[in-house]
Amino acid sequence: MKWLIASDIHGSAYYCRQLIKQYEAEQADRLLLLGDLLYHGPRNDLPKDYAPKEVIDMLNPLAADILCVRGNCEAEVDQMVLQFPVLADYALLSEGCRLIFATHGHVWNASNLPPLHSGDILLHGHTHVPVCQPCGNAGQFMLMNPGSVSIPKNNSPHSFMVLENGVFTWKTLDGEPYQEYRI
Repeated sequence: MKWLIASDIHGSAYYCRQLIKQYEAEQADRLLLLGDLLYHGPRNDLPKDYAPKEVIDMLNPLAADILCVRGNCEAEVDQMVLQFPVLADYALLSEGCRLIFATHGHVWNASNLPPLHSGDILLHGHTHVPVCQPCGNAGQFMLMNPGSVSIPKNNSPHSFMVLENGVFTWKTLDGEPYQEYRI
């Protein structure tokens, strides 16, 4: 199965449109969204073409393809307008014998680790910075972050990830790969 993984759209119709173009170009089977879909939050500036209602209209037709976890900017009212579940704190995926613990990152992160086994992956957004690094005692599992679709930080690109056949690939919103990790 091919997954496109993205985080932190923050209500930007401009960047959501680009993300959906990449989802179609990648011909991914599923779209994993790591939260903060509609609102920018008080710590962020408004992203380009901030239009949460347009983002709703773009994501709802893909409802059957989307797996989403709750970000710190999601509220229960968001579930009233989105046609796919958005209020789960985490989702579990398996990739071979490894567990992928997908979450937004504001609760479960490198400072507050979920229960993981050696070789597992903690996948989260929230920081708006792409990451692929060992984590935990003696680096027994990997910490990964796709970066942000709309408000990247630390001079990182507007980005997403693809997971296919045990390979994570970080890409810019133009579809250019810039980092890869093979399980």
